Amino acid sequence: MNKKQITKLQLLEIIQSWGEEKISIEKLQIWMLDNFEPDEVEIGQGEDECTVEAMHIVMNEYELAQEGKCLQAQYLLAINYINCSEENYNQCKNDFLRHAFCD
Repeated sequence: MNKKQITKLQLLEIIQSWGEEKISIEKLQIWMLDNFEPDEVEIGQGEDECTVEAMHIVMNEYELAQEGKCLQAQYLLAINYINCSEENYNQCKNDFLRHAFCD
């Protein structure tokens, strides 16, 4: 049985759609809920380990966050994190986790 796959491009496109106000945070979270099933969905197949990990963290955070806590103006932090390299992984992760959501 083949697993469903989520590519880096698919994730970047949905986040960009939200950031550009083409979809609501509710639609973004529904997409995350429907697609973030690590046991059932292959996420980031063929990507570097740091990219796959970033994709998992971004999807998990947006899936679990309360709608009002997600800062749309900071959507590029998620995109930068997903596009990170090993060299800037920790900085991009910290930027995303600390500034993409309000407490």
